[in-house]
Amino acid sequence: MIPAMTDDLYADVLDEQLTRSDGRTVAWTRTGTGTPVLRLPGTPGSRWSIRADRALWNDRGLEVITTERPGFGDSSRLPGRKYKEHSDDLAAILDHLGLDRVYLTGGSGGGPHVLAFAAHHPDRVIAATIAVGFPQLNDDEYDQMIPFNTKAFRAARDGDEATLRELLGGAYEVVKTAPLAPLDAAMATAPASDLAVMSDPAWRAGQERATVAAFAQGMDGWYDEMLAMGGEWTDIDLAAITTSITWWHGPTDRNCPYAAAERLVDKLPTATLRTLGAGHFEPFMREGDILDELLSRKS
Repeated sequence: MIPAMTDDLYADVLDEQLTRSDGRTVAWTRTGTGTPVLRLPGTPGSRWSIRADRALWNDRGLEVITTERPGFGDSSRLPGRKYKEHSDDLAAILDHLGLDRVYLTGGSGGGPHVLAFAAHHPDRVIAATIAVGFPQLNDDEYDQMIPFNTKAFRAARDGDEATLRELLGGAYEVVKTAPLAPLDAAMATAPASDLAVMSDPAWRAGQERATVAAFAQGMDGWYDEMLAMGGEWTDIDLAAITTSITWWHGPTDRNCPYAAAERLVDKLPTATLRTLGAGHFEPFMREGDILDELLSRKS
């Protein structure tokens, strides 16, 4: 069994959900009051992919809404999904909360979902930020990632579902008793800056809570997401995106190669690339700066 979660750090967080017209449950968390920020977590992530210490958000007067994608946490699985389905889920959440427009941010596997929401619901976004987002890869970029990602995304690209399930399933079996052990093992060859973040007790507390929640239904949501990310992004029209986007990325990121991110940003006329100092997890340490830059863009 996956270990139970403790709630002492999360008394201020509302755990909410709605039922979509097709009967699916869509869940999110909400904390704080003030300027609304819609957050799309990385992969595998959940509505509990939030900071254990939320002072950064509270100090800026933010209402932070953290979502989860189909198959993760309490959100119903949607086999074969790509991106538009979840972008419509996000619009339904905003309708439910009575929010017309929000600031939008997402990291890692949340990156392409930010692009999808900006493409399909541009009138709902004030401005957007992507931190170390996952881009589509050229053949020579797979080996630039940590070995686990190299194998998983190659299998997803090739439609090798058996290999992908075997790889993810092995990690999931470990997660059941040691939620962060697969991540620790996979990131063993990551840049030193990533390892420093991963040793931070506050980061680990938040990451463990998010991971336990993400796998509440099993690993199928992770599997569906990897297929979507590794396949063709046929339902994201980059040319349709008019939202102001800042994309933050580290040159030594071994989860999402910098060159691929740079190439994707070049296809977005309203996007600006800002270089972080190092690897994949630096946004945790730089979130104050990243939020301030996002909030400075009024339209």
